Amino acid sequence: MNFGIVGLGKMGSSIAYRVINGDYYYKVFGFDIESKAITEAEEIGVEMVKDISDLAERADVIWLMLPAGELIDITIEKLVPHLKDGDIIIDGGNSNYKDSVKREEKLRNHGIYFLDCGVSGGLYGENIGFSLTIGGDEAAYKKILPLLEIIAHEDGCSYVGPSGAGHYVKMVHNGIEYGLLQAYAEGFNLLQAGEYKNLNLEKISYTWLNGSIIRSFILELINRVYLDNPDFSKVGGQIYGGQTGRWALKEGKEHGVLLKILEESLILRDWSQETGGDYSTKLVALLRNKFGGHEIKNL
Repeated sequence: MNFGIVGLGKMGSSIAYRVINGDYYYKVFGFDIESKAITEAEEIGVEMVKDISDLAERADVIWLMLPAGELIDITIEKLVPHLKDGDIIIDGGNSNYKDSVKREEKLRNHGIYFLDCGVSGGLYGENIGFSLTIGGDEAAYKKILPLLEIIAHEDGCSYVGPSGAGHYVKMVHNGIEYGLLQAYAEGFNLLQAGEYKNLNLEKISYTWLNGSIIRSFILELINRVYLDNPDFSKVGGQIYGGQTGRWALKEGKEHGVLLKILEESLILRDWSQETGGDYSTKLVALLRNKFGGHEIKNL
């Protein structure tokens, strides 16, 4: 089985790296338009092609790691004429689940399988594996399960339902993430601004990591932030991000599900971009950079 990947940025290159260095041998082909991405992909062993049609003709499974929206549809249109019956396209980006349902229906008419895959793990996924939630045809999922298990963390891969379910689950995951980040950030904001001045936040976060009820990977990242950035004075407080949180909030309203924590987190993110934010939003921005390489606006 040959594996192709379109989009070799931070996450895409990490997925390619895991496939190349996995327990099974897969020939890995790649396509990207950025010269830096091409060079870095070639360095880890990806055979880069100059035209997307070449990728389609060489690979049986093609993974898309692209921004949500029109670019994915344009890419699929370029791939389809060169694919054969039974080939599989996986969308590993943060697409809207409704778009994934439409894409699956369209590709099914061409004899091509389409799986939507929620991917979580950020920059750390390259070394420890990603968390994958997959929606679509279950037989297609089972066919490529050994490949998915190479990409995934141990026990970090599951089939969650029909077309769209993988991206739906990832949408909710991201909504939870927004609230968790803000809850931690507000707590540490109070610690630094409250009754006791000059508390050692790095030491407190490390202590909490060892046995406390609120220990987590996010708290581990907070500890690393304080080790690396004890002074936030030169860090901008703007929190940027995609659309998954807003999609989750809209979904909640449509189904009568109250999502007040997510709603407040989104309001705060908008406020941070308008005003420059505060200590808590600086911490969230630093955390997002730490786990996903997301943009920080330096002062």
